[in-house]
Amino acid sequence: MKRARKPGLSEIEAEIAGLLDRSTPELRLAWLEFRRAGPPLGLSRDLLVRALADELQQRVHGRPSRALRRRLQSLAGASDKATMAVDPGLVLKAGTTLVRQWRGHTHTVLVHNDGFEHEGQRYRSLTAIAERITEAHWSGPRFFGLTTRARAVASAGG
Repeated sequence: MKRARKPGLSEIEAEIAGLLDRSTPELRLAWLEFRRAGPPLGLSRDLLVRALADELQQRVHGRPSRALRRRLQSLAGASDKATMAVDPGLVLKAGTTLVRQWRGHTHTVLVHNDGFEHEGQRYRSLTAIAERITEAHWSGPRFFGLTTRARAVASAGG
């Protein structure tokens, strides 16, 4: 059953909406036409639709610039290494010490280029440290007061 084209939809929007009406074999064939290779094994129908929609949008609106792709890759790499806090404007430099009081005990964390150190043990993320300290799930950056929300609560006296 084909969806009726809604008034006001651009041609590309209609084509993207039409992806949902295609069978999985038709989506795989479209992937093959775009990429000149079959989709990865095990790729779900949902991801096929999303990837094809992205491909269609990029063909119409253009691909990201090389500089933007490099910047995104850099941000993804920094996130993987846990060297970047939730607030992208906040970059913790190696050697920085974070201090947090929790239930009468002072906890200090030393920032390294490739992670964090707490009580002589290395961690990839602040969240792992916050969870170890509190024995509950906590956002590490929020626990150590590094997020915008945590700073707002602290300055309000909460």
